[in-house]
Amino acid sequence: MRALAGLCVFWFAAAVCAEDTPPVFTATAEMVVVDVQVIHNKNKIAAPALREQDFQVFEDGAPQEIAFLSRDELPLSVVLLFDLTATVRPVLRRLAGSAAAALAHLKPEDEVAVMTYAASAQLVGDFTTDRQKTMAAIVQAAGRGSLEAAFFNEATYQAAFQLGKSSNPASRRVVIWLTDNLADAPTEWMRAHLGKSVPKGELHTEAQAIRMLHESGVMVSPLLLKGPAWIMDYTLTKTFEGLAEISNPPGDVHKYAEVTGGRVFDLRGKQAVDQRLAELIDQIRSRYTIGYRPAQPKTAGTYCKLRVSLAPGVPLRPKEWSVLARAGYYRK
Repeated sequence: MRALAGLCVFWFAAAVCAEDTPPVFTATAEMVVVDVQVIHNKNKIAAPALREQDFQVFEDGAPQEIAFLSRDELPLSVVLLFDLTATVRPVLRRLAGSAAAALAHLKPEDEVAVMTYAASAQLVGDFTTDRQKTMAAIVQAAGRGSLEAAFFNEATYQAAFQLGKSSNPASRRVVIWLTDNLADAPTEWMRAHLGKSVPKGELHTEAQAIRMLHESGVMVSPLLLKGPAWIMDYTLTKTFEGLAEISNPPGDVHKYAEVTGGRVFDLRGKQAVDQRLAELIDQIRSRYTIGYRPAQPKTAGTYCKLRVSLAPGVPLRPKEWSVLARAGYYRK
């Protein structure tokens, strides 16, 4: 079973609330909030409703006492990150004409920003709860193009950085990423020739992008386009960039999803991208939020490994299910 873990670090404690009202938090104590999903290994459906006692949380191998468990109660802050490569733009244009139905699966309090990227990432529409503004930003993004290289690490870093500036500090932070997963090696030669929108010396690495994801408490959930063109381009890219990738990992959506506890949604054949986006949003909504106060004090900046698993006695067959959650976080 995969045991990864997802989190944001907040300062709050639960206040008294009505039976059917989402919890209200006030700042009194450090709390680590872990975003978790339990998925069936074969059919990929989410697990039925689980209780606090059905989970175990470990920080650096030490068990932690769960303080609270909720589901779909905290608002979302979402960055829609769109790849501008030639294979993805037709899909993005289709999404621009039909995204309204998918966005309707968000709650009114959920905020969305829109970004595009090739070599560098650009903000098209800032965080808003106004769905009409988000739709306009998606249409604007669909009209863009680029002849630059595709630097995934730079795009991921900038999207996570943007989420760190979201208006709601207590939200669950998500990057929904439409891409073909065809990244270019982020070398200085490639930047100088096909990525001049990134200033010299400012191209971020995979390690820096992953750290920013952990520091910002961001989960990555890609919509992955796969097809014959993708396979051909990928083969050619690996032929010419293979050596460069050894010392300069270009980034991979599967890896970013895994370390943040996200799930990759494939786009295949004639499947409507707006329907797949709606399914992805519903899956995000079905995730659990687990909160705990770390048992051991640690200095600021310390990286803490996390593991979330199903507890003994859970009303499921643990070998049939995977727990998706973040791999770790940095103490603040």
